[in-house]
Amino acid sequence: MLKTSRQRTSIQNYLDTHRTHPTAETVYLDIRQEFPNISLATVYRNLNLLAEQGEILRISTGSGPDRYDGNTAPHYHVICMECGCISDLNLEPQTQLNALADELFEGSITGHMTHFFGLCPKCKIKK
Repeated sequence: MLKTSRQRTSIQNYLDTHRTHPTAETVYLDIRQEFPNISLATVYRNLNLLAEQGEILRISTGSGPDRYDGNTAPHYHVICMECGCISDLNLEPQTQLNALADELFEGSITGHMTHFFGLCPKCKIKK
């Protein structure tokens, strides 16, 4: 069990209240308002710890920096191919996919993570 730190608690609270799927640098810039002496390395270390403990999600977009999400409940994301923003998709988890994949896999399926790619509303209007 890790000792609780004020910085880690602040980072987790930040992610719990911001649904923008921020990068570590964005978290760092905002957390500095509360902890002016915090380093970017400390923010990365705490984000990694929280992700490893399952307290937050780390979202790899395939290009650019990882993003972070305080909502660990099963849900889907849409990644904008133009600006890179990530949005939650209001779609119920498709649990039947787990059963289907489990039939096709020799091991055991316990869950899935899916990202959709497209254009966010702002980028769609620009096009």
